[in-house]
Amino acid sequence: MVRRTWLISLFQALLVGAIVYLVVLNLMQLDPFSEDVCACVQCIAGGKKDPWFRQRYKTLVPKLMSRQNSKLSTNTSKWWQSLQIRHGDVNYSAVVKTLFSLFPDKEHYSDAGPHRCRMCAVVGNSGNLEGSHYGPLIDAHDFVIRINAGPTTGFEKDVGSKTTHRAIYPESAMDIDNSTHLILVPFKVLDLQWLISIFTTKHIKRTYKAVKSTVQANKDKVMILHPEFIRYIHENWLQKHGKYPSTGFIMLVFSLHVCDQVNVFGFGARKDGKWHHYFDKKYGVSYNGGPHSGNTEYNIILELEHKNKIQIYKGS
Repeated sequence: MVRRTWLISLFQALLVGAIVYLVVLNLMQLDPFSEDVCACVQCIAGGKKDPWFRQRYKTLVPKLMSRQNSKLSTNTSKWWQSLQIRHGDVNYSAVVKTLFSLFPDKEHYSDAGPHRCRMCAVVGNSGNLEGSHYGPLIDAHDFVIRINAGPTTGFEKDVGSKTTHRAIYPESAMDIDNSTHLILVPFKVLDLQWLISIFTTKHIKRTYKAVKSTVQANKDKVMILHPEFIRYIHENWLQKHGKYPSTGFIMLVFSLHVCDQVNVFGFGARKDGKWHHYFDKKYGVSYNGGPHSGNTEYNIILELEHKNKIQIYKGS
């Protein structure tokens, strides 16, 4: 009888505790099962009451492709087709079927919750990394996401040596070590076909320029960004400025969705105003050139820092 009374009291105490917890969460306007809650001091998705952030940040947009979510909306299909360098009778469904017979077809990073604090470094290729000595700080992050062909060998002191994810497309491809995730950013159907080719027939050697016909990478760590996600960035974040977003900006927004804290390195010009990559001096052109609206992208990045969603390390 005493044991039964003790169990009832314990149950009541637990019930009261759960109710108090839910009430507190409600007062804080947090959902215990949403990505607003994390174990960091401040979560990126928290504070979505901010009109500017709420207008742009949408949680339900598919980030990565899988067999189940490969279908494109009419608007995305039309927009994506407008980026194609050549049009033809490509069977998109057949391409998708082949993709996911070769590469992982699963959820990625759906583990957001109150016990997670995933810290991510998004590392661009700006010359402002020269002499920054950010290497150890970058390597201390859980995820280190690098953009295109930015090297680490010989630059470890400033850019670090750790790479967990590398975002590429055919024209920016490089060999990737066996422990790193290859994230394909597909700007055209041909990019998906190229991804298949580099692991199989190796027959695609040219898109609008010569490309690598084979890439050293772990096919079990391949991830494919969803075209819906790229269009979402173009429309929600860039308000349709530029033809399409840059790879660096795409991966920064991607990190807002899969990380709890984001630190940004190697974006923007040097303090002396010069634009070039940290690994060469040949990229002395305006950030606003080509199909991207560089000024728009950078102003949004600055606004994200102003709203304490990210921290920018501006280097030298």
